[in-house]
Amino acid sequence: MIEVKILGPGCARCKRVEQLAREAAVEAGVQANFTHVSDMSAIMAYPILSTPGLVINGKLLSAGRIPPESDIVGWLAQAAAQA
Repeated sequence: MIEVKILGPGCARCKRVEQLAREAAVEAGVQANFTHVSDMSAIMAYPILSTPGLVINGKLLSAGRIPPESDIVGWLAQAAAQA
């Protein structure tokens, strides 16, 4: 199963990234476990300068922006192919 983490304090942008990621998982046809990380020390464990952040299988793929859903679909499909 793919591990997806949304990094951020829980702001509207963070919630939007989570919503897009969940929709992208359905579109990509992959099962994913979603976790919202709001603890700043846990967030700073990643090379991130601003939130929201999107981590898939331990790899930070987006930070400081809301990525297009099509990008997230591609990242999830790639992660599923490597699993």
